[in-house]
Amino acid sequence: GTTVVHDLLDSDDTRVMLQALRQLGCKVDVQGHSVTVRGLGGQAPENAELKLFLGNAGTAMRPLTAALAVMGVTCSLSGVPRMHERPIGDLVDALRGLGCAVACTGQEGFPPLRLSGPSPLALEAPVRVRGDVSSQFLTALLMALPLAAVDQSITLEVVGELISKPYIEITLNLLQRFGIEVQREGWSRFTIPAGSRYQSPGEIHVEADASSASYFIALGALCPGDGVRIMIDR
Repeated sequence: GTTVVHDLLDSDDTRVMLQALRQLGCKVDVQGHSVTVRGLGGQAPENAELKLFLGNAGTAMRPLTAALAVMGVTCSLSGVPRMHERPIGDLVDALRGLGCAVACTGQEGFPPLRLSGPSPLALEAPVRVRGDVSSQFLTALLMALPLAAVDQSITLEVVGELISKPYIEITLNLLQRFGIEVQREGWSRFTIPAGSRYQSPGEIHVEADASSASYFIALGALCPGDGVRIMIDR
Protein backbone atom coordinates (compact mmCIF):
# COMPACT_ATOMS: atom_id res chain seq x y z
CA GLY A 1 0.00 0.00 0.00
CA THR A 2 0.84 3.69 0.10
CA THR A 3 1.89 5.30 3.37
CA VAL A 4 2.26 8.99 4.19
CA VAL A 5 4.87 9.45 6.93
CA HIS A 6 4.55 12.79 8.73
CA ASP A 7 7.09 14.66 10.91
CA LEU A 8 10.06 12.86 9.39
CA LEU A 9 13.45 13.80 10.80
CA ASP A 10 15.72 15.55 8.28
CA SER A 11 18.93 13.63 8.92
CA ASP A 12 21.62 11.64 7.12
CA ASP A 13 20.07 8.39 8.41
CA THR A 14 16.70 9.31 6.90
CA ARG A 15 18.19 10.42 3.59
CA VAL A 16 20.18 7.23 3.00
CA MET A 17 17.15 5.10 3.87
CA LEU A 18 14.93 7.00 1.42
CA GLN A 19 17.57 6.66 -1.29
CA ALA A 20 17.80 2.92 -0.62
CA LEU A 21 14.01 2.61 -0.91
CA ARG A 22 14.14 4.39 -4.27
CA GLN A 23 16.84 1.99 -5.49
CA LEU A 24 14.65 -0.92 -4.41
CA GLY A 25 11.83 0.38 -6.58
CA CYS A 26 9.64 2.16 -4.04
CA LYS A 27 8.02 5.39 -5.17
CA VAL A 28 9.14 8.07 -2.71
CA ASP A 29 7.76 11.62 -2.74
CA VAL A 30 9.17 14.11 -0.22
CA GLN A 31 7.08 17.17 0.63
CA GLY A 32 8.62 19.14 3.51
CA HIS A 33 8.55 16.94 6.62
CA SER A 34 6.13 14.44 5.07
CA VAL A 35 7.06 11.57 2.77
CA THR A 36 4.76 9.39 0.68
CA VAL A 37 6.06 5.87 0.15
CA ARG A 38 4.44 3.38 -2.22
CA GLY A 39 5.43 -0.08 -1.05
CA LEU A 40 6.52 -3.15 -3.00
CA GLY A 41 3.97 -5.49 -1.45
CA GLY A 42 6.71 -7.82 -0.19
CA GLN A 43 7.95 -8.52 -3.73
CA ALA A 44 11.68 -8.52 -4.44
CA PRO A 45 12.85 -5.75 -6.81
CA GLU A 46 13.65 -6.72 -10.37
CA ASN A 47 17.13 -5.16 -10.47
CA ALA A 48 19.83 -7.69 -11.29
CA GLU A 49 22.10 -6.62 -8.42
CA LEU A 50 21.78 -3.58 -6.20
CA LYS A 51 24.53 -1.67 -4.42
CA LEU A 52 23.16 0.18 -1.41
CA PHE A 53 25.33 2.80 0.32
CA LEU A 54 23.97 3.47 3.82
CA GLY A 55 26.45 5.96 5.26
CA ASN A 56 26.68 5.51 9.03
CA ALA A 57 23.00 4.63 9.48
CA GLY A 58 22.70 1.51 11.62
CA THR A 59 18.93 2.03 11.57
CA ALA A 60 19.08 1.54 7.79
CA MET A 61 21.78 -1.14 7.58
CA ARG A 62 20.30 -3.59 10.06
CA PRO A 63 16.58 -3.62 9.11
CA LEU A 64 17.35 -3.55 5.37
CA THR A 65 19.82 -6.43 5.72
CA ALA A 66 17.17 -8.58 7.41
CA ALA A 67 14.32 -7.63 5.07
CA LEU A 68 16.31 -8.04 1.86
CA ALA A 69 17.84 -11.33 3.00
CA VAL A 70 14.39 -12.78 3.83
CA MET A 71 13.04 -11.50 0.47
CA GLY A 72 15.91 -13.18 -1.38
CA VAL A 73 17.30 -10.01 -2.92
CA THR A 74 20.78 -10.07 -4.46
CA CYS A 75 22.61 -6.95 -3.34
CA SER A 76 25.55 -5.45 -1.49
CA LEU A 77 25.26 -3.12 1.51
CA SER A 78 28.08 -0.80 2.55
CA GLY A 79 28.70 2.49 4.31
CA VAL A 80 31.35 4.89 5.54
CA PRO A 81 34.45 3.44 7.24
CA ARG A 82 32.86 3.94 10.69
CA MET A 83 29.89 1.80 9.64
CA HIS A 84 32.29 -1.00 8.78
CA GLU A 85 33.42 -0.98 12.43
CA ARG A 86 29.89 -1.42 13.82
CA PRO A 87 28.98 -5.03 14.72
CA ILE A 88 26.31 -6.90 12.80
CA GLY A 89 27.51 -10.46 13.37
CA ASP A 90 24.62 -11.53 15.64
CA LEU A 91 22.08 -10.51 13.01
CA VAL A 92 24.11 -12.20 10.26
CA ASP A 93 24.29 -15.41 12.34
CA ALA A 94 20.50 -15.38 12.86
CA LEU A 95 19.90 -14.89 9.13
CA ARG A 96 22.33 -17.64 8.22
CA GLY A 97 20.50 -19.92 10.66
CA LEU A 98 17.36 -19.19 8.63
CA GLY A 99 19.13 -20.27 5.46
CA CYS A 100 19.84 -16.80 4.07
CA ALA A 101 23.08 -16.43 2.08
CA VAL A 102 24.83 -13.50 3.79
CA ALA A 103 28.57 -12.86 3.43
CA CYS A 104 30.73 -10.32 5.23
CA THR A 105 33.04 -9.11 2.46
CA GLY A 106 35.45 -7.35 4.81
CA GLN A 107 35.94 -8.37 8.43
CA GLU A 108 33.68 -11.20 9.59
CA GLY A 109 30.83 -9.90 11.75
CA PHE A 110 30.89 -6.40 10.28
CA PRO A 111 29.69 -4.63 7.13
CA PRO A 112 30.08 -4.45 4.17
CA LEU A 113 27.75 -7.33 3.34
CA ARG A 114 26.71 -9.24 0.25
CA LEU A 115 23.37 -11.01 -0.05
CA SER A 116 23.36 -13.78 -2.66
CA GLY A 117 19.70 -14.03 -3.54
CA PRO A 118 16.87 -16.53 -2.98
CA SER A 119 17.35 -19.59 -0.79
CA PRO A 120 14.95 -21.93 1.06
CA LEU A 121 14.19 -20.60 4.55
CA ALA A 122 14.36 -22.91 7.59
CA LEU A 123 11.37 -21.72 9.63
CA GLU A 124 10.57 -24.78 11.73
CA ALA A 125 12.97 -24.10 14.61
CA PRO A 126 12.92 -20.83 16.58
CA VAL A 127 15.15 -18.08 15.23
CA ARG A 128 17.68 -17.21 17.94
CA VAL A 129 19.29 -13.80 18.31
CA ARG A 130 21.36 -12.20 21.05
CA GLY A 131 19.71 -9.35 22.90
CA ASP A 132 22.65 -7.89 24.81
CA VAL A 133 24.52 -6.17 21.95
CA SER A 134 21.88 -4.10 20.15
CA SER A 135 18.08 -4.15 20.19
CA GLN A 136 18.23 -3.26 16.48
CA PHE A 137 19.02 -6.91 15.65
CA LEU A 138 15.72 -8.05 17.17
CA THR A 139 13.87 -5.10 15.63
CA ALA A 140 15.27 -5.99 12.20
CA LEU A 141 14.07 -9.60 12.47
CA LEU A 142 10.65 -8.63 13.85
CA MET A 143 10.17 -6.34 10.85
CA ALA A 144 11.47 -8.80 8.25
CA LEU A 145 9.99 -12.15 9.27
CA PRO A 146 6.30 -11.29 8.63
CA LEU A 147 7.34 -11.40 4.95
CA ALA A 148 7.98 -15.15 5.40
CA ALA A 149 5.10 -16.03 7.76
CA VAL A 150 2.70 -16.92 4.96
CA ASP A 151 1.97 -20.57 5.76
CA GLN A 152 3.39 -21.02 9.26
CA SER A 153 4.11 -19.06 12.39
CA ILE A 154 7.69 -18.00 13.13
CA THR A 155 9.17 -17.78 16.62
CA LEU A 156 12.05 -15.56 17.72
CA GLU A 157 14.00 -16.38 20.87
CA VAL A 158 16.24 -13.81 22.55
CA VAL A 159 19.50 -15.16 23.93
CA GLY A 160 20.67 -13.30 27.05
CA GLU A 161 19.26 -10.10 28.51
CA LEU A 162 17.43 -7.85 26.07
CA ILE A 163 18.70 -4.27 26.21
CA SER A 164 16.76 -1.15 25.15
CA LYS A 165 13.36 -2.77 25.77
CA PRO A 166 11.45 0.50 25.08
CA TYR A 167 12.67 0.41 21.47
CA ILE A 168 11.27 -3.10 21.05
CA GLU A 169 7.98 -1.84 22.50
CA ILE A 170 7.97 0.88 19.81
CA THR A 171 8.67 -1.76 17.16
CA LEU A 172 5.80 -3.98 18.33
CA ASN A 173 3.38 -1.03 18.44
CA LEU A 174 4.30 0.02 14.90
CA LEU A 175 4.01 -3.54 13.60
CA GLN A 176 0.50 -3.61 15.05
CA ARG A 177 -0.31 -0.37 13.20
CA PHE A 178 0.74 -2.13 9.98
CA GLY A 179 -1.38 -5.22 10.64
CA ILE A 180 1.17 -7.54 12.31
CA GLU A 181 0.06 -8.87 15.73
CA VAL A 182 3.19 -10.27 17.38
CA GLN A 183 2.57 -12.59 20.33
CA ARG A 184 5.05 -11.96 23.13
CA GLU A 185 6.16 -14.07 26.10
CA GLY A 186 7.99 -11.62 28.33
CA TRP A 187 11.05 -10.24 26.57
CA SER A 188 12.52 -13.59 25.55
CA ARG A 189 10.10 -15.10 23.01
CA PHE A 190 8.16 -13.50 20.15
CA THR A 191 5.86 -15.30 17.70
CA ILE A 192 4.68 -13.97 14.35
CA PRO A 193 1.42 -15.79 13.49
CA ALA A 194 0.98 -17.66 10.24
CA GLY A 195 -0.80 -15.64 7.60
CA SER A 196 0.64 -12.33 8.80
CA ARG A 197 0.48 -9.71 6.10
CA TYR A 198 1.55 -6.09 6.07
CA GLN A 199 -1.12 -3.52 5.31
CA SER A 200 -0.47 0.23 5.29
CA PRO A 201 -2.46 2.30 7.83
CA GLY A 202 -2.47 5.10 5.24
CA GLU A 203 -0.84 7.74 7.43
CA ILE A 204 1.54 7.64 10.35
CA HIS A 205 3.23 10.30 12.51
CA VAL A 206 6.79 9.97 13.78
CA GLU A 207 7.16 10.89 17.43
CA ALA A 208 9.63 13.59 18.42
CA ASP A 209 13.06 12.02 18.91
CA ALA A 210 13.65 12.48 22.63
CA SER A 211 16.79 10.30 22.57
CA SER A 212 18.46 12.69 20.13
CA ALA A 213 17.26 15.76 22.03
CA SER A 214 18.68 14.36 25.26
CA TYR A 215 22.25 14.97 24.09
CA PHE A 216 21.68 18.69 24.30
CA ILE A 217 20.61 18.36 27.93
CA ALA A 218 24.29 17.77 28.70
CA LEU A 219 24.82 21.44 27.86
CA GLY A 220 23.22 22.24 31.20
CA ALA A 221 26.14 20.59 32.97
CA LEU A 222 28.73 22.25 30.73
CA CYS A 223 27.50 25.85 30.69
CA PRO A 224 27.84 28.38 33.50
CA GLY A 225 24.82 30.14 34.97
CA ASP A 226 21.32 28.73 35.32
CA GLY A 227 21.64 26.02 32.68
CA VAL A 228 19.93 25.53 29.35
CA ARG A 229 16.23 25.17 28.53
CA ILE A 230 15.50 22.46 25.95
CA MET A 231 12.34 22.61 23.83
CA ILE A 232 11.30 20.02 21.24
CA ASP A 233 9.47 21.58 18.30
CA ARG A 234 7.24 19.23 16.28
